[in-house]
Amino acid sequence: MANTSVLTGADGSITLSTSEGAEGELAQGVIDTYELLTVGRVQNVAVSVRSDVKPFHEIGQRYPTELRYGNIHIAGTIGRAYINGALLRLLLGEGADSRPAASWNQPSFNITVLLDNPALAEVNNTLTLYGVKIDGWSYGVPEDDFVLEQVSFQAMNLTVADEG
Repeated sequence: MANTSVLTGADGSITLSTSEGAEGELAQGVIDTYELLTVGRVQNVAVSVRSDVKPFHEIGQRYPTELRYGNIHIAGTIGRAYINGALLRLLLGEGADSRPAASWNQPSFNITVLLDNPALAEVNNTLTLYGVKIDGWSYGVPEDDFVLEQVSFQAMNLTVADEG
Protein backbone atom coordinates (compact mmCIF):
# COMPACT_ATOMS: atom_id res chain seq x y z
CA MET A 1 0.00 0.00 0.00
CA ALA A 2 1.50 3.30 -1.05
CA ASN A 3 1.35 6.26 1.26
CA THR A 4 -1.33 8.72 0.16
CA SER A 5 -1.57 10.70 3.40
CA VAL A 6 -0.17 14.16 3.99
CA LEU A 7 3.02 14.37 6.07
CA THR A 8 4.73 17.20 7.93
CA GLY A 9 8.19 17.63 9.39
CA ALA A 10 6.77 16.53 12.75
CA ASP A 11 6.32 13.06 11.21
CA GLY A 12 10.02 12.76 10.39
CA SER A 13 13.19 11.56 12.03
CA ILE A 14 16.82 11.35 10.92
CA THR A 15 19.30 8.69 11.94
CA LEU A 16 22.95 8.22 11.05
CA SER A 17 24.86 5.01 10.51
CA THR A 18 28.37 4.36 9.30
CA SER A 19 29.82 3.34 5.98
CA GLU A 20 32.42 0.62 5.66
CA GLY A 21 36.14 1.33 5.73
CA ALA A 22 38.41 3.90 7.33
CA GLU A 23 36.09 6.82 6.55
CA GLY A 24 33.18 4.99 8.18
CA GLU A 25 35.28 4.31 11.29
CA LEU A 26 35.99 8.04 11.58
CA ALA A 27 32.28 8.77 11.36
CA GLN A 28 31.53 6.09 13.96
CA GLY A 29 33.87 7.83 16.41
CA VAL A 30 31.99 11.12 16.00
CA ILE A 31 28.58 9.42 16.20
CA ASP A 32 29.57 7.61 19.40
CA THR A 33 31.20 10.63 21.04
CA TYR A 34 28.27 12.96 20.39
CA GLU A 35 25.54 10.29 20.69
CA LEU A 36 24.47 11.31 17.20
CA LEU A 37 22.69 8.13 16.12
CA THR A 38 19.42 10.09 16.04
CA VAL A 39 19.96 13.64 14.82
CA GLY A 40 17.70 15.95 16.80
CA ARG A 41 16.47 19.51 16.56
CA VAL A 42 16.64 19.66 12.79
CA GLN A 43 14.58 21.66 10.37
CA ASN A 44 14.56 22.49 6.68
CA VAL A 45 15.89 19.09 5.59
CA ALA A 46 16.14 18.90 1.82
CA VAL A 47 17.36 16.14 -0.49
CA SER A 48 17.65 16.57 -4.24
CA VAL A 49 18.45 14.11 -6.99
CA ARG A 50 19.48 15.44 -10.38
CA SER A 51 20.29 13.63 -13.60
CA ASP A 52 22.37 15.21 -16.34
CA VAL A 53 19.93 14.60 -19.19
CA LYS A 54 21.55 15.58 -22.49
CA PRO A 55 19.43 16.39 -25.54
CA PHE A 56 20.68 15.43 -29.01
CA HIS A 57 19.65 17.91 -31.69
CA GLU A 58 19.88 17.04 -35.37
CA ILE A 59 20.75 19.73 -37.85
CA GLY A 60 17.54 21.24 -39.13
CA GLN A 61 15.44 20.07 -36.14
CA ARG A 62 14.30 22.39 -33.39
CA TYR A 63 13.26 19.65 -30.96
CA PRO A 64 15.69 17.03 -29.66
CA THR A 65 15.49 13.66 -31.37
CA GLU A 66 16.83 11.85 -28.31
CA LEU A 67 17.35 12.50 -24.62
CA ARG A 68 20.35 10.67 -23.17
CA TYR A 69 20.76 10.03 -19.47
CA GLY A 70 23.94 11.15 -17.78
CA ASN A 71 25.52 11.44 -14.35
CA ILE A 72 23.36 11.38 -11.22
CA HIS A 73 23.96 13.97 -8.49
CA ILE A 74 22.52 13.48 -4.98
CA ALA A 75 22.80 16.40 -2.56
CA GLY A 76 20.98 18.04 0.30
CA THR A 77 20.96 20.32 3.31
CA ILE A 78 20.10 20.04 6.99
CA GLY A 79 19.50 22.89 9.44
CA ARG A 80 20.15 22.05 13.08
CA ALA A 81 19.50 24.05 16.27
CA TYR A 82 22.00 22.23 18.44
CA ILE A 83 25.53 23.55 17.96
CA ASN A 84 28.06 21.17 19.50
CA GLY A 85 30.68 20.52 16.84
CA ALA A 86 29.42 17.08 15.81
CA LEU A 87 28.47 18.01 12.25
CA LEU A 88 31.60 20.10 11.82
CA ARG A 89 33.67 17.08 12.90
CA LEU A 90 31.82 14.96 10.32
CA LEU A 91 33.03 17.48 7.74
CA LEU A 92 36.63 17.93 8.89
CA GLY A 93 37.43 14.59 10.50
CA GLU A 94 40.91 14.72 12.03
CA GLY A 95 41.24 18.31 10.82
CA ALA A 96 38.73 19.48 13.45
CA ASP A 97 41.27 19.12 16.27
CA SER A 98 44.35 20.55 14.59
CA ARG A 99 45.91 21.02 11.21
CA PRO A 100 47.32 17.63 10.21
CA ALA A 101 50.71 17.68 8.52
CA ALA A 102 49.52 15.51 5.63
CA SER A 103 46.32 14.55 3.90
CA TRP A 104 43.62 12.90 6.01
CA ASN A 105 40.36 11.04 5.54
CA GLN A 106 36.99 12.73 5.67
CA PRO A 107 34.27 10.79 7.52
CA SER A 108 31.65 9.02 5.41
CA PHE A 109 28.29 7.89 6.77
CA ASN A 110 24.71 7.05 5.85
CA ILE A 111 21.60 9.13 6.55
CA THR A 112 18.15 7.61 6.96
CA VAL A 113 15.13 9.92 6.78
CA LEU A 114 11.97 8.24 8.07
CA LEU A 115 8.52 9.76 7.59
CA ASP A 116 5.94 8.01 9.73
CA ASN A 117 2.42 9.31 10.27
CA PRO A 118 1.31 8.26 13.80
CA ALA A 119 -2.32 8.10 12.62
CA LEU A 120 -1.34 5.43 10.05
CA ALA A 121 1.21 3.33 11.90
CA GLU A 122 1.33 0.68 9.17
CA VAL A 123 2.53 3.12 6.50
CA ASN A 124 5.94 4.81 6.42
CA ASN A 125 8.43 6.17 3.93
CA THR A 126 12.16 5.61 4.31
CA LEU A 127 14.85 7.38 2.30
CA THR A 128 18.40 6.13 2.92
CA LEU A 129 21.41 8.01 1.58
CA TYR A 130 24.69 6.07 1.38
CA GLY A 131 28.29 7.28 1.37
CA VAL A 132 27.35 10.76 2.57
CA LYS A 133 30.02 13.42 2.97
CA ILE A 134 29.37 16.89 4.30
CA ASP A 135 30.70 19.48 1.87
CA GLY A 136 29.70 22.69 3.64
CA TRP A 137 29.00 23.96 7.15
CA SER A 138 27.90 27.36 8.38
CA TYR A 139 26.01 29.00 11.18
CA GLY A 140 24.66 32.42 11.91
CA VAL A 141 23.92 34.22 15.15
CA PRO A 142 20.81 36.32 14.56
CA GLU A 143 19.83 39.07 16.95
CA ASP A 144 16.38 37.77 17.84
CA ASP A 145 16.03 34.23 16.47
CA PHE A 146 17.46 30.79 17.13
CA VAL A 147 21.05 29.98 16.24
CA LEU A 148 21.07 27.30 13.56
CA GLU A 149 23.93 25.49 11.92
CA GLN A 150 23.47 24.54 8.30
CA VAL A 151 25.24 21.69 6.52
CA SER A 152 25.19 20.71 2.89
CA PHE A 153 26.10 17.24 1.77
CA GLN A 154 26.52 14.93 -1.18
CA ALA A 155 25.76 11.21 -1.32
CA MET A 156 26.98 8.32 -3.45
CA ASN A 157 23.57 6.66 -3.89
CA LEU A 158 20.17 6.27 -2.26
CA THR A 159 17.31 3.86 -1.76
CA VAL A 160 13.66 4.57 -1.09
CA ALA A 161 11.15 2.25 0.56
CA ASP A 162 7.41 2.76 0.92
CA GLU A 163 6.12 0.27 3.46
CA GLY A 164 2.64 -0.58 4.49
